[in-house]
Amino acid sequence: MNKPARFASLSALLVLGVVVSTAGAQGNKNITYLTPQTQTEGYTATLLQLSQAYTRANPGVRVQYQNAPQTDLSQKLQLLAASGSLPTLFSIDQPSLLQQLNARGQVVDLEQTFKQLGIYNKLNPVAVQLNKKVAGGKLVSLPLELNIEGFWYNKQLFAQNGLKEPRTWDDLVKAADAFQKKGIQPFAASGEQKWPLTRLIGGYVARKYGPDVMDRVKAGTLKVTDAGFVEAVTAVQDLGKKGYFGRGVTTVDYQTAVDTFLQGKAAMFYMGSWVLANFNDRAQNKIGAQNIGFFNFPTVKGGKGTLADWSVNTGLGVAVNAKQYDAALGNWMKSVFSNYGDRALAEQGRITGFKVTKTPANVPALTRLVQQRLDTAKNGYLWFEGYFSPKATSVATDNVQPLVTGDLSPQDYLQQLQSALR
Repeated sequence: MNKPARFASLSALLVLGVVVSTAGAQGNKNITYLTPQTQTEGYTATLLQLSQAYTRANPGVRVQYQNAPQTDLSQKLQLLAASGSLPTLFSIDQPSLLQQLNARGQVVDLEQTFKQLGIYNKLNPVAVQLNKKVAGGKLVSLPLELNIEGFWYNKQLFAQNGLKEPRTWDDLVKAADAFQKKGIQPFAASGEQKWPLTRLIGGYVARKYGPDVMDRVKAGTLKVTDAGFVEAVTAVQDLGKKGYFGRGVTTVDYQTAVDTFLQGKAAMFYMGSWVLANFNDRAQNKIGAQNIGFFNFPTVKGGKGTLADWSVNTGLGVAVNAKQYDAALGNWMKSVFSNYGDRALAEQGRITGFKVTKTPANVPALTRLVQQRLDTAKNGYLWFEGYFSPKATSVATDNVQPLVTGDLSPQDYLQQLQSALR
């Protein structure tokens, strides 16, 4: 069903930087796969299930599962890369390391490879764009997840108070004002986790400057002390100073924030689509899935960003060892990744960076909603700290707590962050 002849072209081989081995051409292959996930978890479970089906039809091709804790993953990969013994496929959690491996020709150019295999159209363009962003412009990791972020809201509370889904920041603040006056907490948020609050800053500046805002910061053509950042940080601080995140927000943990929303105690909740696991759990969800809506980060006055731009990420990347790429691996990849998006959705209700062609009838309504929104996305942008160094990330997140309580000015917050970025 596959066409190894596609790899016979010398020019194609030069582009891919790979070697077709005799064993591979004969269809035999031992594929090693290193990941921090368990065999029954997330994308690893889907990948192994699809591979098992392939092995039944092609007994000479097998996947050998290997596990490493995520805390040790980067160091392990560096050692394996140095000794020329990287696994066939491997999860990788540091974009900078992935770029190094690509510069050395140690990972497969997946855009070229998928086009050669005839399955490039299986990839979601937004996921491709995201993975290229974190890898210096090249698609060198598989988007086995696709998470989208936005505001979840209690449709019943909005209807009871005569409010519509906000489309602008002013709409959002007006809705928050209305709920606060009625004694309803406007937003559930985990200030103890910190990042849920910096996500709001990231969303605001993406609307103010456009989805490439943090690329410009990374390139040094824009500073976070710019007026638009001050406007964004001030706007988020105002929400905190007005008490819209509830009492003691800086001590609220993640699960408490989820429960606050799902028990109908807060009207809105900014979060990624990984929270669907909680929303689709009837034991946790007291307001009912039918009463939950979802909208994108609102536009802001004079901003360049649009509602077609979404905050998305693809989770942990998975790269392919160029040294081990051959016709047998190409055939396996074509089979597995032609069906990956459909299988992940059908078995786990997971949305991935692969298009879905067969939507099962029992997909939860909220999962369908997220998929529909993803299908409308034209541009994706990373989370606020996506390009930051560990030091700058700590400054951004640690200081957001005193920021929302009014104990740190927006100017000081941004000045300290700009200093950390140098």
